[in-house]
Amino acid sequence: MAVEQYTESLTLREMKCVLGENSFGCVLPQGDVSGVDKIEKILKRAGGKPKECELEDYSQGGKGKDKYVVLEKAKDIILEPQNYVELIKGNRLKKAYSLDEIRNTAIDMHNALREIKVTESHKPIFIAGILIALNDKDFSKSYSSLTSYKLIMQNIQTAIENVLKDSDIRSNRISYIKQVFSTLQDNTKFAEIPLGYSRSITWYIEQLEMKIKPMMDYADSTVDALGVFYHEFIKYSGGDGSGLGIVLTPQHLTEFMCDLAGVNKNSRVVDICCGSGSFLVTAMSKMFRNANPAEIENIRQNGLYGVEFDDGLYTLAIANMIIRKDGKSNIYKGDCFNKKITDELKSKNINIGLINPPYSQKDVAELEFVEHLLDILTVGGTGVVVVPVSCAIGTKFKDIRERLMKKNTLQAVFSMPDDIFYPTGTNVCVMVWTAHVPHDSMQETFFGYCKDDGFVKRKKLGRIDAFGNWESIEKEWLKLYRNKDVVDGLSARHCVGYDDEWLCEAYMQTDYSKLTQDDFQQTVNDYLAYLIKSGEFYEGQ
Repeated sequence: MAVEQYTESLTLREMKCVLGENSFGCVLPQGDVSGVDKIEKILKRAGGKPKECELEDYSQGGKGKDKYVVLEKAKDIILEPQNYVELIKGNRLKKAYSLDEIRNTAIDMHNALREIKVTESHKPIFIAGILIALNDKDFSKSYSSLTSYKLIMQNIQTAIENVLKDSDIRSNRISYIKQVFSTLQDNTKFAEIPLGYSRSITWYIEQLEMKIKPMMDYADSTVDALGVFYHEFIKYSGGDGSGLGIVLTPQHLTEFMCDLAGVNKNSRVVDICCGSGSFLVTAMSKMFRNANPAEIENIRQNGLYGVEFDDGLYTLAIANMIIRKDGKSNIYKGDCFNKKITDELKSKNINIGLINPPYSQKDVAELEFVEHLLDILTVGGTGVVVVPVSCAIGTKFKDIRERLMKKNTLQAVFSMPDDIFYPTGTNVCVMVWTAHVPHDSMQETFFGYCKDDGFVKRKKLGRIDAFGNWESIEKEWLKLYRNKDVVDGLSARHCVGYDDEWLCEAYMQTDYSKLTQDDFQQTVNDYLAYLIKSGEFYEGQ
């Protein structure tokens, strides 16, 4: 009995429903004898169970089938009840975001691809290519009935070409993505796994179609589910993924930056180093709110633009946007500083820029990405960027800072939590700029001290909003910024020039009533750690 109850609780959790009334109907507990008559009446009205299930009158009404129908795609996956109905009808599935499910799927797929020796550069294109192919209705309906590995791989390539042609993607990019699948087609280890078995090509397609794609299709979600999936996926390739060019912007940070920028249905948004498209996904969801069907279509066609240099990330980004029916998938493959791409973006009247630029590049500093972003925006446009705190202090970027302020206005800077990019250790701040309006050092800039976002670290989960505090904290930060309120320990206003410090810590008043002995001890510990790390502390001192 205990085992049955445990199974019941697992099933309810996976199906996202509770015992009793749900939005789709009533769920009765297993073993509830009082409900048997009710269940029999419902089943008979629907046409009954097949004969072997020992329920009479199966032929009265409904489908009246002698044999039950196996839903091949969902035979090893538990769906939400409404999604079974959608699956039978051939409609798109929708599923609420689940980090646990994303993580478990990512681990399974990573381990499987590692065993068949798929290269790191091919992994993101393999994942994104399947998701793109699944957007082709013919492929989505037919792949489970295809009879050979080679035939499925060929059909994936055909489906990718059909979808990308409809999305105005350049032919050479289509050829590159197809070439990756052509290479995988020759992978003998992959080809030897029987279709329908775990870790066969059909298993990957089913897992992505049933588990990941429905989260991407979820209408109310601003979450970049594909970006999170791939971030978890590459963790197991070694380290945190930064070595592969992946540093995912935390979801709550992308939302905060979109809100700072005032993204709405009339915005035109660009991210010139868009990665998997996290900012664009979040912005799109916010732009759809309060928009009518015609406005939504205009947003999809003309409201979102991105640039990405890396092949794998570019493919993830276009998959992200295509799956969300963005219309044209305005993602450019190449260097964001390329004149042709720059001129093209300048012609689009883009008024909002959102970026998390690459850090510690040898040839281009972070603030040069910011400078270039602002140059692309319309006069008075808003650029919101997250950069290392080194961009806001010292003289390292003095020349770039001077150029920035000659052309643009620094409206605000927010000091973010030290571990917001955990497990990477980069300390960052968020800057808000107004493009093509020279900075007036006689006008005050707003500074926010946003070190506590309510997130806590949890083993295997990273930083999470465990106590549900983020929503109220973000509202307070936004209120302070919009009203330019000065609150001790939280915010300040100060007139600054290019050679001044651009952080709240330099200007705010301390709220001493909140200091504790623990704060003092932590400061001493941090200072001692700094001395040891810098080599200024020696044993015996």
